[in-house]
Amino acid sequence: MDIGMVGLGKMGANMVTRLLRDDHRVVAFDLSEITVREAVDGGAVGAHSLNELVDQLESSRVIWVMVPAGRPTEQTVTSLSELLSPGDVVVDGGNSNYKDSMRRASMLKDRGLHFIDVGTSGGVWGLAEGYSMMVGGDEEAVALLRPALETLAPAGDRGWGHVGPSGAGHFVKMVHNGIEYGLMQAYAEGFDLLNHKREFDLDLHQIAEIWRHGSVVRSWLLDLTANALSENPTLDGIAPFVSDSGEGRWTVFEAIDLDVPAPVITLALLARLQSREDDSFTFKLLSAMRNQFGGHAVKKES
Repeated sequence: MDIGMVGLGKMGANMVTRLLRDDHRVVAFDLSEITVREAVDGGAVGAHSLNELVDQLESSRVIWVMVPAGRPTEQTVTSLSELLSPGDVVVDGGNSNYKDSMRRASMLKDRGLHFIDVGTSGGVWGLAEGYSMMVGGDEEAVALLRPALETLAPAGDRGWGHVGPSGAGHFVKMVHNGIEYGLMQAYAEGFDLLNHKREFDLDLHQIAEIWRHGSVVRSWLLDLTANALSENPTLDGIAPFVSDSGEGRWTVFEAIDLDVPAPVITLALLARLQSREDDSFTFKLLSAMRNQFGGHAVKKES
């Protein structure tokens, strides 16, 4: 099938490569001329504007957007809505808020256009392993996109699915990322505990390798943890600062709105925020409170 790809960051470029391997025709556009040239060198058709990209695709057009969530996605979808024809499909494969996806789907529907939100997981490994894709949208549009989804997935019959109407794909991906926060935090805390048992002189990489086979805690995240510990056993040079993409926050907000207790995900998010404060006022105040009500000693700064 013909497909337009907007956004040639690492994941977008890898998706283009995977599509080309299966003989799809891809028209690629990015603000960076260098990345467009690289895509052309790999077999894609290059475009230097959204207008040019649209013009090089035949109806019914399918355009997959892989740009940062928020304003870049909003601007891209709005611009495409003014260039496309009824029956064409816009796919958002980024990490957009599902409420934005529902709104965009409604906006495009008023213009006779389809909108599909594809929550995409796989990161830099997706090129080799395939992507896990959670798809939201109407049946007709998903049917048009199916050949591309089957190519991008680990296999045509697994790793992807049409999970519901517009917004459902990004909602499921949001919860997926919330779960990811909790899993990562549990692994990190467990290995930290092992690391602090100095008397046993434990080899963390060895333990990760043991757990990878037969253990009930084996997972791809554990595989990646083992890789990291193999490359840098003491994690030298890595600052204790953990970013978040925003989806963990949205998951916690949604849990509150739906009255669903999600303490593990919530605490994992808060731990990431905590990692960003070298000089935490919160912990200073907690110490002061303990001193006030219980006379507990306050550790002085050195």
